[in-house]
Order: sequence, then structure tokens, then C-alpha cells
Amino acid sequence: MITKKLTTALAAILLGTTLAFSASLKEGDTFPDLAKYGLEGKLPELQGKVVLVDFFASWCGPCKESFPVMEEVYQKYSAKGLVIVAVNLDKNKADMDAFLKGRAASFSIVRDAGNKLVREVKIPTMPSSFLLDKSGKIHSFHRGFKGEETKKKYSEEIEALLK
Repeated sequence: MITKKLTTALAAILLGTTLAFSASLKEGDTFPDLAKYGLEGKLPELQGKVVLVDFFASWCGPCKESFPVMEEVYQKYSAKGLVIVAVNLDKNKADMDAFLKGRAASFSIVRDAGNKLVREVKIPTMPSSFLLDKSGKIHSFHRGFKGEETKKKYSEEIEALLK
């Protein structure tokens, strides 16, 4: 039986990264400046916004389930100041494009082809999401995607931060 840690380690090898089994960042830390990592794609304005930074990859099953929820959350809260930045970790852009085909995503999607950001953040599993307050500090960290439970937590936390 393959354990979750072994699966994560295998994913790290496939990505060519050294993912740690716990995030290097914690609540209250300032999230790294996304503009400094050479991400492919257009970053939205983040200053003074509540930001959900989500790491995903084409091979990640739970990532496929999380996209409709992120789109729903984005549609509900973007006019109030929420920004979502989905960071793709695929080496090949074609893999990311295939993942996105048929998935509605009106939020920002960028690609960390060189895995510079993911090495800095050291995400423990896929997907992993950081919810940032308006000052860019980490309010919460979400490991994996647990369907309605994750959706409920996103909504509660986002609503509190937008007040």
C-alpha cells in the first residue's frame, strides 16, 4: 500500500523538486512576492486584496475537483476583493493546457515551470492553498482538497477577511 508521504515524495521526484512534508511557511508569515519568481502568465493586482494562492498540477486528482469550487468561490467574492492565483507546477505547458480544457477558470492562472516558487514555499501535498489577508500575510493553509469541507472553510475564512 502506497502511503500519502510516499505518494508526495514520488510527486516531488516527478516535479524535480524537494517538497517537504510540512509547509515551510506558517500562519502570520508574509507570503513570498509572486512577481519575483518568473511565473509564466499574468499576475493580477494583489495589493490590498484577500488572495487565495493555490498550487495544482495536471496529474493531481483532487486538483481537478477543486477547480469548480475555486471558480464558485471566485464568482461569489471577487467583486468584494478576493483574488485567486492558481499556480501550476507542470513542466510542460501542454499538460497544464490539457488540464484546463473544459474547466471554467476566470481567476488568474500562472505556471511555475522552473519550480522556483514551489521550492521556496515547500508545499507538502497537492493541491495546497494559502489564504492571504489584505497585507499579504498568511491567514490559513489548506492541505489537500476535501470537497464541501474545504469549500465551507474557504467561504468562512474569506468572508471574515473581507470584512
